[in-house]
Amino acid sequence: MKGLLVLLTGLAIAAQPVQAQKKKNIDSSAAIITYGMRSNGKESGSGLQLIIDHNRAHIIPGGPAPKEQQYLDLTEKNTYQVLGTPNGNIYTLKKPFGEYTQAELLSGTDTILGQVCKKARLFIRSNTIEVWYTDKLALKGTPNLTIAPGLGLVLKIVRNGNSETYAKQITYRKITPAELAWPSQFGQQVDDAAYMREVIDSRYTTLPVFEQEQISWGNNNTNPADNQTGLTYHYAGGTVILKKVKLPASKKGETMFAELVQYSNGDAYDRTGSVFMIPTDKAASFLDGLRKGAAALPVFTARNGKQYQGMVATDNYLPALEILRFFTPFGVHHFNDQVKIKGYHWADSVMYKQDITELQHRLQGEVWLGVYIGNYDKGGHKVSLRFKYYPGDAEDENTSTPNWSLPIFNTTNLMEMAGQEYPSLFDKDSLTVTVNIPEGIRNLQLRYITTGHGGWGGGDEFNPRQNEIFADGKRVYHFIPWRTDCGTYRLSNPASGNFGNGLSSSDLSRSNWCPGTLTSPVFISLPDMTPGIHTIRVAIPQGAPAGTSQSFWDVSGTLIGTLKK
Repeated sequence: MKGLLVLLTGLAIAAQPVQAQKKKNIDSSAAIITYGMRSNGKESGSGLQLIIDHNRAHIIPGGPAPKEQQYLDLTEKNTYQVLGTPNGNIYTLKKPFGEYTQAELLSGTDTILGQVCKKARLFIRSNTIEVWYTDKLALKGTPNLTIAPGLGLVLKIVRNGNSETYAKQITYRKITPAELAWPSQFGQQVDDAAYMREVIDSRYTTLPVFEQEQISWGNNNTNPADNQTGLTYHYAGGTVILKKVKLPASKKGETMFAELVQYSNGDAYDRTGSVFMIPTDKAASFLDGLRKGAAALPVFTARNGKQYQGMVATDNYLPALEILRFFTPFGVHHFNDQVKIKGYHWADSVMYKQDITELQHRLQGEVWLGVYIGNYDKGGHKVSLRFKYYPGDAEDENTSTPNWSLPIFNTTNLMEMAGQEYPSLFDKDSLTVTVNIPEGIRNLQLRYITTGHGGWGGGDEFNPRQNEIFADGKRVYHFIPWRTDCGTYRLSNPASGNFGNGLSSSDLSRSNWCPGTLTSPVFISLPDMTPGIHTIRVAIPQGAPAGTSQSFWDVSGTLIGTLKK
């Protein structure tokens, strides 16, 4: 018996190093933690992984490879956000743990993946963030850099009680350098503001069209030879700039915006502006008028006896397709230092930005793009135009996104300074156009932009007028286009006149526009227009003239729809 006891004891002693060796094979400071996401109790998103290798960690979101990489250095107690841009630049934001919102420790615990977790709470940008963490493991880190990076190992985050990031699995194993992917270089270190700007800009594509181009009257501009791409042409005495550009093909799920930045380079007044595209798929186009004069455009003769050039579609001509309508403020930038009012901090420029995805099918390949600002000043205005493309879900088959359009009228006299008649045709008439709707069009709509003008007390700029739209004689839409919010934009209007009652000219309500704003289109459904020939009519009770002053209406209309392929 004594011999047997000695033998068993020896076996037990011999077994201890083997068990210890097995424990040594598990490195408690290296692991991959997989997180899931829930929103209102339902699984959402593609989750993420937190890869921890001793004192360093890397957060890897699910889905496509991100442009931005996020790291934690547990020894130095710093986070690193590293962004690589398409042009090869690298930007890094280094931030100590102590600069993040500090957590309030709470009572109570929860058990997650077998770990007893403590609870904490943070308030970030009006959001209540609840955090469950353990500080009993060698592993440290968080699945969100901004949430408790130095608290321990965060295994669950709940935002506002309904959005949850939670640990699903902890896998202890050796982490390779390729998995950790710690940066070999950090590039240029920048502050929060500069880094955030780079991050935002990296998420979408920007295509410049015009950059700091002058739109002014009376300067001698010599144009390049016709039909060159990428060069700026000046027409109508310099009040229209035009360029042929090559635009990318549209992508599924993508959203397209037009962004125009404008400021005064000498002109003090509020002026009509328009960004437009010239269709060239008919025998004649608005290009003919710009190059040869307004007389080269097809003419519409109204009942008042006046002739209006290039404003209505014909069998052989399409008018300019209006992308956005804008109105310059009174002298922003140029007059800021000349008009000083205590407590008024004038804007330096105005940005007009609009979603134009419904026109993107027209805005691809080689197209002619223009900007018009009516003015009589040699300094005029300066503008920059960009298109911005925001990616979406490429798998999202949005069958309602238009892929067909037909510009049918545009009465904005873009060639005002080259003799194109002002659109005063509504005094004795309505605007009627004949259209041919092809087979296979669904969700047909009229994209309609309207603004009233006549800048004296009795003029249509300051008097509401009903707009009526008729399709084949039936009224399909009517409204009174009117803006009462113009006073909101006072700080963009330094040169605006001030009246004895305390109001500024820029404060006054107007017929669907304000100095320094966009005028958005309305979308009018036309469900009864079947394939074939139809008429569309616009009626406005235009006000009477006063002496040499007249009222007029700038209206543009483009039919849009989805063409079944």
